[in-house]
Amino acid sequence: MKKFIIVCVTLFLLLFLGDYFFYHMGVYIDTDPGAPVVSFTKTEGKQIYLDQGNGYEPFEIKGVDMGSGIPGHFATDYAIDKETYLRWFGMIKDMGANTIRVYTILSPSFYEAVYEYNTGNDDPLYVIHGLWVNDYVHNSHVDAYDDSFLQTLLDDSRTLVDVLHGKRKLEVGRGLGSGSYTRDISPWVIGYILGVEWEDVTVAYTNHMREDWNSYTGAYMSTTKDASPFEAFLARLGDNIVSYESGRYKQQRLVAFSNWPTTDPFDYPERITKYFKKSAKVDVEHIKMEPAFIGGTFASYHIYPYYPDYLNYMADPSIYADETGQINTYAAYLKMVNAHHSIPVVISEFGVPTSRGIAQLDVNTGRSQGHMSEKDQGQALIDSYHDIKNAGCAGSIIFTWQDEWFKRTWNTMHAVDLTKTPFWSDYQTNEQYFGLLSFDPGKEKSVCYVDGDVSEWSEEDVVLQREGTTLSIKYDEKFLYFRIHRDGFSKGEKLYLPIDLTPKSGSNYCENLDAKFQREADFVIAIDGKEESRIFVQERYNVLRAMYGIEIEHKNPYFAENVPDRNSPVFEPIQLILQTFFMDADEELNAGSHAELFETGKLCYGNANPDSPDFDSLADFCFGGEQGDDIELKIPWQLLNFSNPSEMMIHDDYYAHYGVENMKIKEMYVGVGSADSTERIAMVSYPLKGWGSRVTYHERLKSSYYIMQKLWREDAAGN
Repeated sequence: MKKFIIVCVTLFLLLFLGDYFFYHMGVYIDTDPGAPVVSFTKTEGKQIYLDQGNGYEPFEIKGVDMGSGIPGHFATDYAIDKETYLRWFGMIKDMGANTIRVYTILSPSFYEAVYEYNTGNDDPLYVIHGLWVNDYVHNSHVDAYDDSFLQTLLDDSRTLVDVLHGKRKLEVGRGLGSGSYTRDISPWVIGYILGVEWEDVTVAYTNHMREDWNSYTGAYMSTTKDASPFEAFLARLGDNIVSYESGRYKQQRLVAFSNWPTTDPFDYPERITKYFKKSAKVDVEHIKMEPAFIGGTFASYHIYPYYPDYLNYMADPSIYADETGQINTYAAYLKMVNAHHSIPVVISEFGVPTSRGIAQLDVNTGRSQGHMSEKDQGQALIDSYHDIKNAGCAGSIIFTWQDEWFKRTWNTMHAVDLTKTPFWSDYQTNEQYFGLLSFDPGKEKSVCYVDGDVSEWSEEDVVLQREGTTLSIKYDEKFLYFRIHRDGFSKGEKLYLPIDLTPKSGSNYCENLDAKFQREADFVIAIDGKEESRIFVQERYNVLRAMYGIEIEHKNPYFAENVPDRNSPVFEPIQLILQTFFMDADEELNAGSHAELFETGKLCYGNANPDSPDFDSLADFCFGGEQGDDIELKIPWQLLNFSNPSEMMIHDDYYAHYGVENMKIKEMYVGVGSADSTERIAMVSYPLKGWGSRVTYHERLKSSYYIMQKLWREDAAGN
């Protein structure tokens, strides 16, 4: 019996160790070292080819990028289930796309869905898989050859190969998905994009610190004599992943390295490099493929129309006018990138967001980073796609498939609690709205649609009734909704809606509107016709003044002489900062001397109901009602200085904390009155409870989805 127990324990240990080394460590024995390495991808010149069963044929990548976030979760929660992925794959394929691109190793549910969707499918959905770089390491003090950078990427690349071939198990806590990866999806993985949008300072630091490490010779990838140390690092990384997959699985596929304009391979005039602080270049032409590498390579770029628009700052940007006479630096830049490379070029990110907020303007073609309606987004995608095709690129991938509530943006992140972003939809933050698929609040529909139809409002929503005027309020994860009913309302009549949120500041008099209130208001919503309606904020509670006072007014906002009075009667338009410096007419750098602003508090009139043929996703308010004497409004939470509405957290007094700190409120005070009245506008309490982490949402395909669907289906029919 003792021997039997010893034998059983020994077998168990051997099985355990075998499983651990094989599925966890990637240890293997090549039992057929002479077997040929195969690939169903290749490249010739500027073209990508795919063997889909009938020999190699030209293949244009028409793709969408896909993140891992859904409402109520950060991306690193990997909370998307297989059924959701399967549903999305069907939508993506119906749109006319043939490829999805993901950025990092996801949960097993993604790979199971790819396997289930594509098995037995004569028209599969292909995958381009990314290899992610840890944000902390990428932005830390180390260069790319540090073990925390290079060795981690080398290890993760082998892990990725095993995951795609269904032979890996990952533990929780590695910063990747976790679980057992048992589905072999390699027949549908056409390639890798290694890395991220490289920080130019990381590239420059690596080149400086490793000056003599500028060459690499591998079995599959090597460098040319012109390579930089960072490019040699990339060659080593690419050679490693091809070598591992070739040795263990006898397969190869396309390999590319992530790049973007910040580290593009071009030289610019000094004033442009100073203006954009462009300090480094990455040129994959300095990485050559050895004969043993048959899978093919392409140049991958993330290129958007609005930033960094280097060509618009050239001495004479008019030379980039298209055949219609419009300056189109995006098209010109794409042609410049494609002409530079001897290999296929794929624009692996392009797009515009449907956010209300904005971060960058495209001054030439109007394809801006935000404040785009869903129809505007669709047209911008069409125009960008045509520019990409006309430049001769081998493929393009739309950023992105789904909106992502958890994301942040540089010009709004100071105003929100970054630990709670998945629990509400911040319409002011553009990075959350690049998707073709929207997540709208409510399980099946939203609690209100601003469309002039007031049937969704009830007596329970009424908070104030006074002299023929009724004010009603409701809210969800995205908006505060207001309905004003006023007997005999004329669309030319001006109405003021004061809002008091914080007891730390506010005024009962708005000097610029000559309006008086019963309480000290922080905001005033002024309804002034279809074109001039807007929101004003009391200057002490103006977050832009507190956070960007130096850039805007050249004054430190926290010096005593610059601090607004607690009850100042001055109310200001609400603005977003877009640029903190730009070139003057003489094209000289004036860093810090100017700021470009956008009035985000101006209200847009229109119909915000997605089911309406007149739908305008940017619409903030609408006149309506049976007698035309109703006004509906929807106001994004952040516009009223809510940093986390899921817990009803707002900004505390900036000047007591030298910046944004949060405070919880349980109610706000609101009122409504005519601009012609000489009486103080009455204000009443409205309770605020929040919803915590229990978010509700439903999926909705944006107008842009159907616009791209029409284009890609017509394109396919034409072929």
